[in-house]
Amino acid sequence: MKTHSMTTWHMAIIVFSLLLACTRVDADAGFDHGLWTQDLQQFVTLRREGVASDVNYAAWRQARESLDRYLSKLAAVEKGTYQSWPKAQQLAFLINAYNAYTVQLILDHPDIDSIKDIGGWFRQPWSIEFASLLGQTRSLDEIEHQLIRSDYFSEPRIHFAVNCASVGCPLLRREAYVGKHLDRQLGDQTQRFLQDKSRNKIVGSRLVLSPIFKWYRDDFESNWGGYNRLEDFLLDHPAALDLTQQQKKLLKNRQLDIEYSEYDWSLNQTSPHH
Repeated sequence: MKTHSMTTWHMAIIVFSLLLACTRVDADAGFDHGLWTQDLQQFVTLRREGVASDVNYAAWRQARESLDRYLSKLAAVEKGTYQSWPKAQQLAFLINAYNAYTVQLILDHPDIDSIKDIGGWFRQPWSIEFASLLGQTRSLDEIEHQLIRSDYFSEPRIHFAVNCASVGCPLLRREAYVGKHLDRQLGDQTQRFLQDKSRNKIVGSRLVLSPIFKWYRDDFESNWGGYNRLEDFLLDHPAALDLTQQQKKLLKNRQLDIEYSEYDWSLNQTSPHH
């Protein structure tokens, strides 16, 4: 009788442990972005009260083993496995892949002042096919415009998460994106980007925005996230833009002039003085 009770108890513990393990796997869809987070924490520094970041590419270039391992993990994921994941985990995976492969591209090209220095006259860096992802060798353009910016995700906030290794880009977040936290992470990235007065600010009676809003205006007006006008997206974040009640009213009625600033393509690298 005692032996039977002990056996039943042990079985219950085993079953509970298995259920707990399955729950953990399902929560992260079976993929661990830990290596990427470790590198981001080591080589990325937040600047200007957390609205911008820079990257110590020189140090990362000397210690890139974990990045190479992470990229190998990304490359090993089969399309069928990826498609079995929840949508948020798929998008997080793609954003991390874009950002990590962009870092690899910079590390492979030392002594450049801008990502635009890569590729030469007839080929932009974003069209170079070098990223092994979901069974194909892809370009950054393909990852961003065909996968991340697809109607399948319909998520305008991705424009504040993908990082093009330039000062004008949104900050490179110091942690990997993960499906279960993606909504919060994208919301935080959006707030930080909009709060950056070097990118978005009121100047007199004009709202001066990052050219990201000009280049991708259609994404903010395609009912992605429920927005049909860029103005509606901006009005959803009035505190980040520091808009007054009068300015919100003018923006709502499309009476606030919108202009776009110049984009800074300088490499988002750590200054030698830091």
